[in-house]
Amino acid sequence: MKSIRRIASASITIIAIVVGLCALWYIWTYYERDPRTRNGHVRADIVGVTTDVSGLVTAVSVVSDQKVKKGDLLFQVDSERFMIAVQRAQANLESAQATLIYARQQANRNHQLRDLVSRQNIEQADSALRTARAEVDQDQAALASAELDLRRSSVRAPVNGIVTYVDLRPGAYATAGKGLLALVDTDSLRIEGYFQETQLEYIHTGDRAEIAVMGSNKSLYGTVTSVTSAVNDSDTSIGSNLLPSIAPNFAWVRLAQRIPVRIRIDSDADTRGLIPGRSASVAILNKTDRQRSVGAAASKALPASGRS
Repeated sequence: MKSIRRIASASITIIAIVVGLCALWYIWTYYERDPRTRNGHVRADIVGVTTDVSGLVTAVSVVSDQKVKKGDLLFQVDSERFMIAVQRAQANLESAQATLIYARQQANRNHQLRDLVSRQNIEQADSALRTARAEVDQDQAALASAELDLRRSSVRAPVNGIVTYVDLRPGAYATAGKGLLALVDTDSLRIEGYFQETQLEYIHTGDRAEIAVMGSNKSLYGTVTSVTSAVNDSDTSIGSNLLPSIAPNFAWVRLAQRIPVRIRIDSDADTRGLIPGRSASVAILNKTDRQRSVGAAASKALPASGRS
């Protein structure tokens, strides 16, 4: 009887050890071979909008949080003086073209009468023709520059996006090169997940990823596009003599650094409510998860193809 108890006790102990080892293996696989992180954020490019010409703002065509398309008018700088500059440049060009016509006629006449005209007069006519051509080229460039300034007095959206806070009003003076508005480039929406450096072995460009944005009950999917190529070394600095200075202390407990991984959201994903800066959790999908995500995408496509 005692031997049976000892065998049962040993069996229970062995089973407990095996279960514990399996649990440890599962935890290691879960966190290492299937990398995931709760430290992720929605990101997008923020495009600063400036004016290339200075002048009074005569109209503002957008409000805060308004969606715009590339090429939509954002605001207008007073264009009257730019129109005057275009007219002046056009008049100068017409005058230069008339001078060129006369200079060409004179040069042709002198060449036709070269036996009756001195060589000096022929050279002077040729020089006047070259000067007239140069003046026409110069006035054409001046006209193109004036027309460019006129076009750029209408400031338009450089990208598809959403206008951030607008504090610009008609009557304000816009200075060339000074930021006046900002756009969130909605075409650049992406996820950046910060993974431990011990997990990088299992993260590769092209891997599929599942994204859960905090506050949302739906999952998004995307593809790893890049792993950052460098991070800051906090233990090293550059001294005054441009030589490296290494921190003299070494931490016995070393925590894995976080490495940014950029993920492109699928083009067919519903990105409504994705605000740059929102928190997100990211999981890199293993082979089984990838097959399941592909199957889910295919099942979504089937009803659509049936309706078509």
